[in-house]
Formats: sequence, structure tokens, C-alpha cells
Amino acid sequence: MSVTAAPSPSLVIDPFVRDLNGETAYLRESGPFVRIDLLGAPAWTVTEHSVARGLLTDARLVKDINRWKLWQSGEIDRQWPLVGMIDTGRSMFSVDGAEHRRLRAKTAQAITARRVESMRPVVESITTELLDALPGHADTDGRVDLKPHFAQPLPMSVVCNLMGVPDESIPRQMRLWKAFFSLLTPQDERLAAVDELTEIFTELVREKSAAPGDDLTSALILADEGGEPLTQLEVMGNLKDMIGAGHETTVGLVLNAVRALLTHPDQLELVRSGRIPWETVVEEVLRWDPPTTHLLMRFATEDIDVDGFVIGQGEGVVISYRAIGRDRDRHGAEADAFDITRATPIRHMTFGHGPHMCPGAALSRLEANVALPALFARFPDLRLAVPADELRNMPVMTQNDLESFPILLNG
Repeated sequence: MSVTAAPSPSLVIDPFVRDLNGETAYLRESGPFVRIDLLGAPAWTVTEHSVARGLLTDARLVKDINRWKLWQSGEIDRQWPLVGMIDTGRSMFSVDGAEHRRLRAKTAQAITARRVESMRPVVESITTELLDALPGHADTDGRVDLKPHFAQPLPMSVVCNLMGVPDESIPRQMRLWKAFFSLLTPQDERLAAVDELTEIFTELVREKSAAPGDDLTSALILADEGGEPLTQLEVMGNLKDMIGAGHETTVGLVLNAVRALLTHPDQLELVRSGRIPWETVVEEVLRWDPPTTHLLMRFATEDIDVDGFVIGQGEGVVISYRAIGRDRDRHGAEADAFDITRATPIRHMTFGHGPHMCPGAALSRLEANVALPALFARFPDLRLAVPADELRNMPVMTQNDLESFPILLNG
């Protein structure tokens, strides 16, 4: 007979992310399921690759917040700071089954491999513009913060270009998304930021419906295969969620890659010499130091037995991708090491698995594979302006995002 493991003290996930490596090690060493506390909300987190892979295709785990017993009981409500990560409105990110397939199919029609590859000249052009401007952002000591002047505007500009979002809205969006993700933002201000973002994208969808262009938003509106067309509300939801998730993920990927290479100069030299391709760097960073730390949240529609461990009906399940990326059973005894020369293939699950696998994975990879070699070619003497252990994470429980990234462009 299957039994639920005896409840153990919950690991309180630190909202200030003061020891991410320590937290990752604890989760990984505590078994495939660990009881965690997310700002007062208990949940199970999954820390092993094989277990997560199975659960991510299990139809009994759904995205619908109304299946969460803490939401049903009112113990968690709109004042919970992480609610915006789960209750995102109607989009392919928040529904399951046939409705998810319908919403996702429309996006698949619009964000094809050809469309992503057609973005390469745009990515290259934006990268060049940002690199040209970097020296002008240096302070009197020659320090430049790589995050606001390169890693952040690059993916935001790219995804907005793809979606047909006007450039003039980008600074406003960056301010609003920062308020949304940061746990230092008071909840009423966070909810107001969500409302303002919704207004921005609702108006954009209205404009594109009246006058479609050659962009992804128009393609979503016009997509007419595979069931009913998307409503304006559904297009807006997909648009908002893709921009939010798409830009934030790539910020972390670029910064974590630069940090990994600057703190492993021998491996940086292998890449610069051409002995290791940049694509390998990107995949190893995605495994070892992924931009998503904990992905919130799925809910059990019934008791789910996993090798004798039972996730109870109505309980929340989090996927801890950073712990999974360092799973020794999957990645070997040296899983904690950043190593672009590792003999085993780098097969991670950082962009998810199953029906909800990230639809923007190819675009994020494209951006990183353009931005990183361009940055290091332009500034071959680039180095950190502070010791690596002084870099601090943003107070964000879900994203592996640095507060700042001070560098010296010329050593």
C-alpha cells in the first residue's frame, strides 16, 4: 500500500536568495521530494531529473490555481506575493488539456523555426548597438553594469520586435516587469504593475486586430488552423506571458554565462580558440546555473503515487530546476562543476518538458549564441569589477537573476 512520507520540517525558500548554492545543495541531497515554504505557502518541490520528467507529463498535475486547496480554502489569496506567478490570466501558460493544445497550437503556428531564425539579423543588430554604447556607460572608475546596459535590454528589445511592440514602450515595460518580479515590491504596487501591463498589451492587441503587421501578435490574431481562433483576451494573455518569461529568462542566461566564463578562464580560452563551440557553453550554463530556479506551480487533481510517495490531492508542486541540473544520477559525479569539456552529453531540462515546455527556448538560445561571442570579441580583456562572491541575486524566488553585474571592459 502506498503511503505519504511523514511530513518533515519545511525548507523556507529564502526570498533574498542569500545562499543559492547552499539551498540547491540541500534540496538535491534531501531526496526527490522536499517540503518547502514559499512565503507561508507549503508545497512539494521536485529535485530529481527522472521524477520531474515523469511528473511534467502527468495529466493529473495541472496549472489551474482553482485546484489548489490553499486557494480553495482562502488561506492563500491575492495578497500572497507570488500569486501573479500562478494566476496569470487566460493563456497557454495557465490552462491544460485540450484548451492548452488549442492555445499552444496557435503560438506554434506563429513562432516557427523559420520565424525565429529570421530574427538573427535583428538580434545581431541590437547586440551591436548595445556593445557600441557600453563604453559610454562607464563610471569614473571605468566600471559598467552589464545588466541594465546589455543583458536586460537585449532580450526585451528582441522579444518586443518579434511581437510588434513599439520600442518606446520598452523602458516602461522594464520598470513594470522589475516591480512584478521583485519581492521588495509591496503587493498593491505589484498588482498595479500587472494591471498596467495588461492595459499595455490589451491596447496593442486592439491595434493589431485593426491593422495587422508582420509580427507575432498579428500572427496570433490571424492564426486560423486547429480549432477556434484565439480571442483578444487569449492573444493578450499569451503575449504578456511570453514577453515576461521570455526576456527575464534570457537576462539570467546571458549574465550567468558571462560569470561562469570569467570565473573559469581556462574554459573561456577553449571557447575563444574555437576548440569548444559557444553552443556548448550555453547548454552547460543552462544545466549548471539556469535562469529559472523554482518553477511555480502545478496542483494535484487527485492523489499521485510516485514510487510510494504520495502527492495529496490539492497540493502544490514546484519544479526546482537548479537542483535538477545538478542531479548526479543524471549528470555524473561532477554535476556541481561548470565544465564545457564534460564527456557526457549535456541533456538538461531547463526549458521544461512535456506540453508546457517553453515555447521561446529557441529564441533564448539564439540570443545567447549571438550575444556572448560578440561581447567577448568586442572586449577581449573583459573582467569582473568586483570579486565573484560579491555579486548578489535579486530578491526573486523563481528567477536566478543578479541585482547588478559590474565589469571592466578593458581589464
